[in-house]
Formats: sequence, C-alpha cells, structure tokens
Amino acid sequence: MSDAAKTLAPTGPLTDPIASRLGYLLRRASSVMMGNLGASLAQMGLRPVEATILIVVAANPDCSQSDIGRMLGIKRANMVPLIAGLIGKDYVRKARVDGRSQALSLTDAGQAICHQADAVMTAHEERWEELLDEFDLTRLRATLAEIAGQGNADG
Repeated sequence: MSDAAKTLAPTGPLTDPIASRLGYLLRRASSVMMGNLGASLAQMGLRPVEATILIVVAANPDCSQSDIGRMLGIKRANMVPLIAGLIGKDYVRKARVDGRSQALSLTDAGQAICHQADAVMTAHEERWEELLDEFDLTRLRATLAEIAGQGNADG
C-alpha cells in the first residue's frame, strides 16, 4: 500500500448513512432469510422458487402455468424453464385442457417432495417468527402485504 493510500484509508468502521432506510433493511433481511432457505432446500435439490411453485400447484390442482406466473410475479419467459425443470424431475405433469391451455398437477414424487419442502419452509418461517410477538408479527405481515400490493398495482 502506498503512503498516499495509507493516509486516505479509513481508520475505523464506516458510517452507514442508509442503515435505517426501510428498503435497504428489507433487502438485507430478505437476503439473509432467502439465503438460509435456499441452503436448506438445496439439500433436497430444490430452489426456493421451485418449492414455491410446487406448493402453489398442490394448493391449486389443474392450474395453468400462466396463472402461477401471475400469482408469483414470474414472467412467462422465466416460468417456461422452471416448469420444464420440474417436469424433468418428475414433480409436475401437464395435461391439455383445450387447444392452448395445459393444466398442471403434481406427480406422486412431486407430492412427496412438496410435503418435505413445505415442512422445511414452515420451520424456516417459525425461526424468524420467534423474533416477534404475535401483535408485531400480524402488523409486519399486513404491512408487507400492503407494500407488495402496491407493486402489483403499479404493474
């Protein structure tokens, strides 16, 4: 390191001028939570988005790929390879409904892995829920839903 660089280097911790901004905190919290969930689901060979799709299909048998994409905010171009991957793993099957539409449902293997993924996701949620009392948890969910709804209204 040059003498000039040594002189300019900070001597202590940096001041974080955005540490209290809501968007910044949400992004950081989401990064930690999703990283932890991703690591847990990876042990099952799934990513969080794949597990989420399986859970949605289980709750809505014979739904369409485009309905799931709209519900989860996933573009069609991204849904196609996601569903193809789940079909390739023998977790999801398609059945033609009419000329263009295809209904999605879980295979037996898909139902089994969905059940496991749902248990992992539930345990993951419970870990973070322990940080809040019921009142704050209810308020947080309502506020986050409100924020997420604003995004849907803009789209």
